[in-house]
Amino acid sequence: MSTFTAILSNPIEYLKGVGPQKGELLRKEIKVYTFGDLLQYFPFRYVDRTKIDKIATLSGYEDFVQIRGKIINMVVMGENRSKRLVATFRDETGTIDLVWFQGWQWMQKSLQENVAYLVYGRISVFNGVTQLAHPEMDLLTEEIATGKQFLEPVYYTTEKLKARGLTAKAIGKLTKNLLEQLSPLEIRENIPLDVLQQYRLMPRSMAYFKIHLPANEDEARLAQRRLKFEELFIAQIRICRLKLKRHKQSQGYVFGAVGDSFNEFYNQHLPFSLTGAQKRVLREIRTDTMHGRQMNRLLQGDVGSGKTMVALLTMLLAKDNGFQACLMAPTEILSQQHFKGIAELLERMNVNVALLTGSIKGKARKKILEGALDGSIDILVGTHALLEKEVQFKNLGMAIVDEQHRFGVAQRARLWEKNHIPPHILVMTATPIPRTLAMTIYGDLDVSVIDEMPPGRKPITTVHRTEYQRPQVMDFIRTEIKKGRQAYIVYPLIEDSEKLDYENLMKGYEEVKAFFPEPQFYISMVHGRQPADQRQTNMQRFVTGDTHIMVATTVIEVGVNVPNASVMVIESTERFGLSQLHQLRGRVGRGAEQSFCILMTGNKLSQDSKERINVMVQTNDGFIISEKDMELRGPGDIEGTRQSGVLDFKLADIVADKPILDAARASAEKILSEDTDLLLPENQALKDFLAAQRSKSAWSKIS
Repeated sequence: MSTFTAILSNPIEYLKGVGPQKGELLRKEIKVYTFGDLLQYFPFRYVDRTKIDKIATLSGYEDFVQIRGKIINMVVMGENRSKRLVATFRDETGTIDLVWFQGWQWMQKSLQENVAYLVYGRISVFNGVTQLAHPEMDLLTEEIATGKQFLEPVYYTTEKLKARGLTAKAIGKLTKNLLEQLSPLEIRENIPLDVLQQYRLMPRSMAYFKIHLPANEDEARLAQRRLKFEELFIAQIRICRLKLKRHKQSQGYVFGAVGDSFNEFYNQHLPFSLTGAQKRVLREIRTDTMHGRQMNRLLQGDVGSGKTMVALLTMLLAKDNGFQACLMAPTEILSQQHFKGIAELLERMNVNVALLTGSIKGKARKKILEGALDGSIDILVGTHALLEKEVQFKNLGMAIVDEQHRFGVAQRARLWEKNHIPPHILVMTATPIPRTLAMTIYGDLDVSVIDEMPPGRKPITTVHRTEYQRPQVMDFIRTEIKKGRQAYIVYPLIEDSEKLDYENLMKGYEEVKAFFPEPQFYISMVHGRQPADQRQTNMQRFVTGDTHIMVATTVIEVGVNVPNASVMVIESTERFGLSQLHQLRGRVGRGAEQSFCILMTGNKLSQDSKERINVMVQTNDGFIISEKDMELRGPGDIEGTRQSGVLDFKLADIVADKPILDAARASAEKILSEDTDLLLPENQALKDFLAAQRSKSAWSKIS
């Protein structure tokens, strides 16, 4: 926490009121290790206890009320379990009952009659009598005689913390203790003065004080705005610096020519004319590879939008300039499909394409490794087997990674080592990520989007059906199979309920077998517990058309290409996120025939599930879906964003705070365009902050 001063690096147990046991709990439960972490443990709402109500004016319709007065008598009422403590409380205007059903013995001992209290609680009407149940009681002191001076912050807590007395209120007390020890000088500014002035941002030290103890709603809002801006601004500075550094320093091969291979394929073998979006992306790639800097581009395109065709033309561009290219996919099946598709498209051309996966062994493997090393292989397709040390190229100029979120940044970097100058990198994903998010997570990559579908693709018809309609759904599948088509039936598999999910899958498989008996119908089953070779065989049988139906868990989400499959049934749809539903739906609709996606759910649905299903039924556009997904679930859940670590924001939400994000990005870009290395005196505080954060190692997290 050295981005603050020394006191804020203190371990949390040294704070008055904490100690070793509570310290251990705070670390485990809410990841508060130091004083600084507690300072950054922000309240999620506030309670206004700055005003005092009069008992005579209470109607019983208020939500929470605060009154000042004395208890004039206390009685225990009821028998056995229905015993309760009832206290009559009086102010200068009237009386009201205070009631405790639990812990009343302790309250009876600790409360005193004819002593002044400040009382706060939720009002309710019971048998026509207005009362406050389980109110908070504070002895009236001079300090709170006219109500609290600040809005009272409310913090998230957990059951384990509450059991040790660390309630939301107790956490607030600890934070107040900490703030009383701090001087504003101990929270150093990290945003340049002209940016603070331009956006009228509160100073950093004031924001930390005001977010915990604001005098009113406005102060709380301004403190949050300042700290959200800071989070987004620091993230953007980091990302923009990475990108600038790469553009400045990273050497790359120059692809100066568009030569024979590219032109021959484009003019004679292209199976369909490219969409405007594909042409635009190719122009962007062409520009990137001409300037002697390494390309690092993210290509986003919905399922079936033609990313593979762009990848192929990009690899031919490398060949025309005397380089090899590789295409890496996350699964063996997907890499086989890429290989098959590319080899077929190039079969009438003089381009040598090979496949390398973990299951290729012995002589065949040796031959491929030799071909990569002597340069006789132009395009090598494979799984992460391509990353192994023994895979060496003569001159790799272009590396393409399919389904980015399955590969981390570290794996991407291993491709750089395949040549003395790193090859150009094109990363492809069919998980559409909203542009704001793409620029925040993959900020070190330039982003291209294919937002058009190739002509002749029929949109998939999506419908919602409930358990009552299962027989009709099965009849519909039977009709499609009779037309010569195939169907997927997918079951959810979620870590928390894995055992139960497998039982449901097996039960579902038995049900499907009852509806579709052999030998008229054949069924493949695929799930993660099967040995890899069995899973491979079962998938392959479906791919080649030996089986009519594939019953599977979400292992089939990425990349199985079966143009003949026209029906996708998704079981327990309410348990999937929108992006995952969209990915699954993309497994059908790959041929020329009309395809269908049937979303099966139970008969009762939450509002949230209804909303997700409506979005799926209404649109096939992955970008609309991903924006909606981010609204519903928040950016942290979108696939691949968690491990990127960029989205560890405590306050900022890149959907709701888009205007702040835009302002933060604009400021970061302006500062870095004028002072890339942050050498100017006005950027010194920012530079110090970034250096301190970099050196803030994991050691602070070890107590």
